[in-house]
Amino acid sequence: MATYTPRTITTTRREWAVPASKPYGAAAAEIGKAWAVAERAYREQHDLGKDAFLPDNALVFTPGDDEIVISFTIEAEAA
Repeated sequence: MATYTPRTITTTRREWAVPASKPYGAAAAEIGKAWAVAERAYREQHDLGKDAFLPDNALVFTPGDDEIVISFTIEAEAA
């Protein structure tokens, strides 16, 4: 007989969308602001201090047709 443990995982994706209108794209200052807020939220979520190492893949930047989305994903076992 097989032994296993069933799980239900809840995934939450936090996003910050920065407008990137054509033909000029997103303003560096606006990306910087959103990046700072996203990084702060990541640190709070993972109980990391402001000087703690942040993994290279902590935040993901995804370009779209009219925006750049900065995001991270949180997984937790459902209650």
